[in-house]
Amino acid sequence: MTALSTRRGKAKCPVEAALPFFLIKKYGFCLLLTALAAHPIEAQTFSSLLVIPRLDSRDTIFRQYLQDVETSRRLLFSPSQDSAERLMSSLTIYSYTLQAGENLLNIAARCNLPYATLASLNRLSNIEDLTGGRVLLLPSVPGIFVSETPGTGLEQLLFSTRAAIESGENRYEGVLLSIPREGKTERFRFIPGDDFTPTERIFFLDRSFRFPLQNFQVTSFYGPRINPVTGRPGVHRGIDLAAPEGSGVYAVRSGTVMEIGDDPILGKYIIISHDNNWVSLYGHLSEVNTVLRAELQSTSLIGKVGSTGQSTGPHLHFELRQNGQNQDPARLLGLFRGTAGQ
Repeated sequence: MTALSTRRGKAKCPVEAALPFFLIKKYGFCLLLTALAAHPIEAQTFSSLLVIPRLDSRDTIFRQYLQDVETSRRLLFSPSQDSAERLMSSLTIYSYTLQAGENLLNIAARCNLPYATLASLNRLSNIEDLTGGRVLLLPSVPGIFVSETPGTGLEQLLFSTRAAIESGENRYEGVLLSIPREGKTERFRFIPGDDFTPTERIFFLDRSFRFPLQNFQVTSFYGPRINPVTGRPGVHRGIDLAAPEGSGVYAVRSGTVMEIGDDPILGKYIIISHDNNWVSLYGHLSEVNTVLRAELQSTSLIGKVGSTGQSTGPHLHFELRQNGQNQDPARLLGLFRGTAGQ
């Protein structure tokens, strides 16, 4: 089974990939991906997992786990032609039951792993998506686990970034793993040494508003402007985010679809109501992928970028309102003039 699909058999380093948590030397991650592409690794199945009773260095199983993590670190620090195969053969997965007062960040620190590794394997939607008594899976190799059946908004981002086909080229898909969890088997594509992109990190850590697009360029900010179609002065009540036609548009916060329509100016649009009297609007869509009164999660896919209505090209017109009053989306999303999304 081919672990990675690349054009002409050569792996290239993804532009948006963040450096691994322990700062592999500049081209280490790319060399590892190249090794995986040159020497495909067969799918791996984990039939059972070792249980760590407590994250304490006095515990024999936890000490063994830390030794496994150290072994993977050495392999990632010194990538070679056979390091990919050696790395995957050293992969072990343990389970641990979360105790009261523990959180993802302190567990990641104690396990000497990036929190992105634990978050992706355990299918967490955000930094607060943990409760006492939950069973966590702890891998010995850092990287990103991409579910083959993405459910949360974060998983959809991970999947589309790493498993999408762009311009006819298959991007990195990773090594196929089958892992038992709660009486069933889940399948992941594992990319060793990978980490969250900046956009994925913001989506995971920030519980307020999140970007409606994965990749974009701000072409028009909130406030007074000259209408690019009519040439007349006016007030722009949102921001325009340019993106390729058909790019996925995501809900910026959990909520309920309150209106779907087609307007001469906005084109195809969606309006979502959120808590605290917030409302978000998404205009100029080419396609609507939700229905009226649908209950949405933050980053649920709701439509696709288009150029319907009064538009000069493919982009998303995005508005935020609270108590019926328009607010500046750029300020709430942390965008500034001249800023492009990741």
